Amino acid sequence: MALAFTRKSRNLLGMLTLGIFLPGSGLAGSYGAGISNSQWYLAESVFECSMVHEVPGYGRAVFRHRAGESLSFFLESESHLMRPGRGALVVEAPAWRPGIAPRPVGAVDISEGRRPVSLETRQAVILAQSLLDGMRPTITRASWYDGSPVRVQVSNINFNGQYQRYRSCVANLLPVNIDQVGRSRVAFASGSKSLSETDMNMLDDIVAYLIADSTVERVFVDGHSDSVGSRIDNRALSEDRANVVADYLKSRGVDPNLITVRAHGDQYPVSKRPADNRRTTIRLQREGERPELQQANGYGGASAG
Repeated sequence: MALAFTRKSRNLLGMLTLGIFLPGSGLAGSYGAGISNSQWYLAESVFECSMVHEVPGYGRAVFRHRAGESLSFFLESESHLMRPGRGALVVEAPAWRPGIAPRPVGAVDISEGRRPVSLETRQAVILAQSLLDGMRPTITRASWYDGSPVRVQVSNINFNGQYQRYRSCVANLLPVNIDQVGRSRVAFASGSKSLSETDMNMLDDIVAYLIADSTVERVFVDGHSDSVGSRIDNRALSEDRANVVADYLKSRGVDPNLITVRAHGDQYPVSKRPADNRRTTIRLQREGERPELQQANGYGGASAG
């Protein structure tokens, strides 16, 4: 007779196999590194800076700062110890600093999946500052299995030294990341083919990213127009708009061989509003991406035309 496992059963079986089930108290208990095994590791590049801390028996605690974004913090775990819902974030003093009262920071959302805890910038900054102050942030939530509390502590030991290197890494991040510039758009006034200062600043960010990311193998620059006027004139205007963007990228150091310029006239409107259709789109294609899946009427660019 086949034995059917629920997801909870499978998770519990996995934890028993790993030997992290705590006898006598269900899954209740505290998870955290001590003086002898507390380490922080820095992963650094111009695209992202991360500080990673192993939490024995639980998983990892990670501070992450992507280019163009703010600081974030998350916990990762392969074992679903905490019940989804609202947990508590408290800053506590380590055992060797008695007499300091815990300081509640607020509620945190506990979710399913490999990252049960993800904190926005404000709480992530509070966590980082508390670690610099020699304190121990602790996240508590009821166990998924028997309701007893699970506590995950983030150790401050060896944090300060790596944090200084982390700050240097953050100072050297690019102004943007691929999600922000992979699909970009320059809007034009009616009949115009000129770039504004705002447009040039945005294109400068794209240039900075292109120079840093050697995996970008193609930059598609697609000119579009509204449907006012003749199709012949609109086709020529869309070509001028694409060329003015492409020429700017080249003038700032982008390899001309990366750039593919195309003009579509009013063939691919994105809106009934003429202003939305007067545009040039820029799409970055990286190695391994499938350009045939892209469409010319999308926000970020075109592969047909």
